[in-house]
Amino acid sequence: MMGTRFPSGDPAADRRASYAEMLVHIGDLGAAIEVFAGTMDLVPGWAAGWFRLGELLEGAGAVEEACAAWDKAVIADPADPLGAGLKRDLLRRVPVTDTMPSAFVELLFDQYAHRFETSLVDKLAYRGPALIADALTRAGVGYASRVLDLGCGTGLAGVVLRERSGWLGGYDISENMLAEAAEKGIYDLLEKRDLSTLELGAERYDLIVAADVFIYLGALERILGWCADALAPGGTLTFTVELGEAPVELRESRRFAHSRAYVEGLLADAGFALVQIEDCVLRQDRGSDVASLCVVASALMQRPEREGDQVVRTLA
Repeated sequence: MMGTRFPSGDPAADRRASYAEMLVHIGDLGAAIEVFAGTMDLVPGWAAGWFRLGELLEGAGAVEEACAAWDKAVIADPADPLGAGLKRDLLRRVPVTDTMPSAFVELLFDQYAHRFETSLVDKLAYRGPALIADALTRAGVGYASRVLDLGCGTGLAGVVLRERSGWLGGYDISENMLAEAAEKGIYDLLEKRDLSTLELGAERYDLIVAADVFIYLGALERILGWCADALAPGGTLTFTVELGEAPVELRESRRFAHSRAYVEGLLADAGFALVQIEDCVLRQDRGSDVASLCVVASALMQRPEREGDQVVRTLA
């Protein structure tokens, strides 16, 4: 119930929103929509209210009205922490979004952190870290002096990386996920970072891992370029993605899938040598296997020079 979980700040509006939720509970969706629409006249800048109204309208089959409500949610809060733009694009079935709002990812995982491992491993049979560990072994990648766990979450991948790492760092956008990872005591560094806006620093890594992370980024040009530049010459990048037909495909789960051709093409453009790309099952979703790819790539000893996200020329 997004309208009541994130109050408007106006007691009268919040009371009306609570009454609308009661109407939803007893099955009178039409009356609930009417009450909630009236509520928004009182607080037209309430992004969470527009988001919730969009959900109710979607439930009633009012597609254009729901999309209009989600448009207003994005206008009210362009950071879009509730993912209204994603809901809108999915409902219109002509997705235009190829990136995930950072505020949405941060809020999602801040709320999810305390039950993340139970939900992901026990209920969804998630096996990303094991897939990555096996792939690295088959690729002949053993001990690495400096390892970076991108989107480290609660540290599930860190557990399998620790024994093959001299130094292990983790980046994540969620403070609550980082707090869970810190309790494991396996990282030498944990930092809050937005992976969609990473800037290159002086550090170079021998291994960069992104387990079940790129599904929340969408377009991968920028992050793969960053990884290529952040790796030491000859270093290794390994990651998993959900497998799709389109290059970048936004799914009903509000996660992105990527095609094999898109991934292979970007790796080549970024200056990687593809070591292996394997079909796998990353997790289950609603009882069905999620077809995925597990990728291992090597940074070339001589890397392309790039301007922004684009490869300009190959260094001699």
